[in-house]
Amino acid sequence: MAVLENNPLGGKDFVETLIPQRFPFVMVDKLYSYSETELVSGFTIQSDAIFLENNYFLESGIIEHMAQSVALHTGYQFYLRNEQAPTGYIGSVKDIKIHNLPKLHDEIRTTVSILQEFGGITLVDVVTKLNDVEIAKGQMKTVLAK
Repeated sequence: MAVLENNPLGGKDFVETLIPQRFPFVMVDKLYSYSETELVSGFTIQSDAIFLENNYFLESGIIEHMAQSVALHTGYQFYLRNEQAPTGYIGSVKDIKIHNLPKLHDEIRTTVSILQEFGGITLVDVVTKLNDVEIAKGQMKTVLAK
């Protein structure tokens, strides 16, 4: 899957139609690439980001960005089928390692790799990078609301 370096498939307004979160709790603003098994999202940290403290985007913001990237994968999947995306929840977070915190105006990019999907439960690997350097990674399990 090729990532379109400066040419996202969708920007902030489009992305917000694909996820259940609303301002000020939106932590994804670009969709760079999508396949059934992988997605690359982006988020440029603005001064109104709720997890910004002393010009650093906190660990909780990175984890929420990761989770919203998973939601974006689901939302885009439903969008392609002309269906309304259901709400989902984080079922579990495992082995999250955060090496560095991004700063105000940095853009982080997260790759979501689907490991397993069955019955509305999705297990994913997530890797977040800043300037092509890994700053966080882990696994998440999400569950779609019935």
